[in-house]
Amino acid sequence: MPSPSLPRLVLVLALVWGGAVLAQPQRRQPQEFQNRKELTQAEKDAAKARAMGNNLNGYGKDVQIKETPIPWMAIGLVGIVFLVATPFAIRAYRGTVRDMSDTNTFGARGNATEDEA
Repeated sequence: MPSPSLPRLVLVLALVWGGAVLAQPQRRQPQEFQNRKELTQAEKDAAKARAMGNNLNGYGKDVQIKETPIPWMAIGLVGIVFLVATPFAIRAYRGTVRDMSDTNTFGARGNATEDEA
């Protein structure tokens, strides 16, 4: 029969920890400013216009976005390399297919062996 001390310990720790969490002081809510004056519609519109058109440092006026040119020379070089390498790749592919078809033991296209004689 297992000792009942482990479940009791877990229960006591859970209750103590939960009580400690609940005993923490609540965070204060922001204070309401009651002496704040209400803005008229014209003041609201003026504040909105200032907020919309506010440009603190004028950074966006004179900035030109630099576009990097397309590397046509590198693209052309890669194209030339592919054009030169393609015939060699085709020749290697065909040679490999030919070698594999000659050693095919399961198909009818394989070389004749001494078993068939």
